[in-house]
Amino acid sequence: MALNVSLSSKFPPKSPYSFSKPLNFANPLVSFSGQSPTQQLRKSQLKSQENLLLCLSESVAKTSLLALVSASLFLVDPALAFKGGGPYGAEVTRGQDLTGKDFSGKTLIKQDFKTSILRQANFKGAKLLGASFFDADLTGADLSDADLRGADFSLANMTKANLSNANLEGALATGNTSFKGSNITGADFTDVPLRDDQREYLCKVADGVNSASGNATRDTLLCR
Repeated sequence: MALNVSLSSKFPPKSPYSFSKPLNFANPLVSFSGQSPTQQLRKSQLKSQENLLLCLSESVAKTSLLALVSASLFLVDPALAFKGGGPYGAEVTRGQDLTGKDFSGKTLIKQDFKTSILRQANFKGAKLLGASFFDADLTGADLSDADLRGADFSLANMTKANLSNANLEGALATGNTSFKGSNITGADFTDVPLRDDQREYLCKVADGVNSASGNATRDTLLCR
């Protein structure tokens, strides 16, 4: 009996209400915001989906607008696209059949005659600076006394064209431009790039002096 009392005094009985670790009353599934991690994750996913839908909507709107603008360009009357051809011309002159048409004495600076049929057309004395006759058919056309400085005759058919006293300074005649049978008396070919065979042919028929520039045709062709 004495032994039991001694042991009890050294090791008092453990209280059923004591804890070895402090209690944590916080619910690990509840955040300070009052939402569980699952709720927060779902909310984040919904926000991401909303942002994605917003971006897609903006993208679709921009694409639709671009498609509408493109369609409007294709629906424009083709004639209107080329109307004016140049700042000084009100007529449609590109890709047209203008056989025998009279343009004599007109101011047609930078006019667009690309791929047009201009057989026997009259350009006598016309101002055609920078005009384009790219791939045009000028067979038998009258270009005498015309100001053709900087004009483009690339791939044009100039067969039997009248270029007498025309000023072609700086014009282009690249590609298979044909001058066969053309009248070039007094024409000025200063700084016109020509193939050797073109130059050789023109030098055989070159003659006269240009009344506007005072240059001899043979000199402007660099004939030997």
